[in-house]
Amino acid sequence: MDLTLLVKALGAFFAIMNPFVNLPIFLSLTAGQEPSQQRRTAWRTTLSSALMCAVVAVSGSALLRFFGISIDDFRVAGGLVLLTIALGMLSGHGSSAHEGSKTEKTHAVEHAAANDVAFYPMAFPMIVGPGTITTIIVLFSQADGVEGFAAVVLALVLVLGALGIVLHFSATIGRHMSLTLRTIMTRLMGMILAAIAVGMLAAGLTRLLPGLAG
Repeated sequence: MDLTLLVKALGAFFAIMNPFVNLPIFLSLTAGQEPSQQRRTAWRTTLSSALMCAVVAVSGSALLRFFGISIDDFRVAGGLVLLTIALGMLSGHGSSAHEGSKTEKTHAVEHAAANDVAFYPMAFPMIVGPGTITTIIVLFSQADGVEGFAAVVLALVLVLGALGIVLHFSATIGRHMSLTLRTIMTRLMGMILAAIAVGMLAAGLTRLLPGLAG
């Protein structure tokens, strides 16, 4: 197995789908649910997220080819999207590119009051938004052979597993997780995501504009 790619994919997926960053959103959207219902919502959210990730992983490259977009074009565009999200995490204001605009957030809250929130807005766009989709497509494009593919799949499974466990115990974790700890984690993940975004941009631009490589 490609351990280097595994570590890189783990860092990228955890940063963009961070269960602890999404925890307060999940708790607010499921505030009116009984504990058993909240746990069922947690696993439906995880399953919906896993299905969306699988669809993107399988069809992402084909979709790019359909629109005539090269993977290097997508690396540059995706790097810009991830950098925007990372800067939002670092500033503490979030990013509408991943979390949605104020209008979309308001609609999501209204939707949660009368509907199941597992798929919308939790799985999409909170967990599997543009940033996650970009990361999946780029990392799978970098996977070289079976070992590389297995490394990315394993990283995705581990992060989704962590997501399910955190959301399952969301009420307990939420009581013990301070605002300071959430803030520190968000900033740290923002830095990791920013570094990954810069790497995507550099790789894409170097291939599109070979003169930049010197």
